[in-house]
Amino acid sequence: MRRIACLALIVLASCVEVSQTGQPTRPAPQPAVARRPAAPVVTRDKIQQFLTVVQRVEPVAERECRSRSPQFNCDFRIVVDDRPGQPINAYQTLDRNGQPILAFTLPMIASVRNADELAFVMGHEASHHIAGHIPRQQQSAAAGALILGGIAAVTGAGQEAVDQAVRVGAGVGGRVFSKEYELEADALGTVITHKSGYDPVRGVAFFSQIPDPGNRFLGTHPPNAQRIETVRRVAAGL
Repeated sequence: MRRIACLALIVLASCVEVSQTGQPTRPAPQPAVARRPAAPVVTRDKIQQFLTVVQRVEPVAERECRSRSPQFNCDFRIVVDDRPGQPINAYQTLDRNGQPILAFTLPMIASVRNADELAFVMGHEASHHIAGHIPRQQQSAAAGALILGGIAAVTGAGQEAVDQAVRVGAGVGGRVFSKEYELEADALGTVITHKSGYDPVRGVAFFSQIPDPGNRFLGTHPPNAQRIETVRRVAAGL
């Protein structure tokens, strides 16, 4: 069931994000100039592209969800996060009733260079829900909090130290499988993009706009090259 709405407030760690910041290195003698790159402009063509991609990708994502994860709510709700000042970003979350929400900021809609990129990002976000990444991440965070909090408690630490250990443990636990989840979403997102009639290999070129996170310990995203290789490998088998 296709629905498009505007979000006023929604909170979740972002999945695909490009922050744009910058400032002069010294005071300028002239009147103030722009301190950050101009935000992409959402044109009528970009809006129409978004609507078209939603109409083609959402039914495919729903079918994949019902086929692979019938225990989940597969009624995707695709929304636009129109809060001012948002970065180029797309993310997946759940509402209070467990309905999956795929959210796109206006700069994201404006920045994609073609429908293939938008379709791939949409398929990627839908894949996070189909693979159950939110509950799996919550379980990992809870386990990390329990382990570090328990260690602090048995060593005789005070309550403040135990609370701090719980927070650290939850943060570490929530990041343990982040890279794995991103690659899983890339792989399934490739399938959804392909079945929707778009080119996932062309779509994954969107990552060329994102700074490469590298292979940092406990980083939330894998290196861009690894993600691109994953998409190409899966696409080759379709």
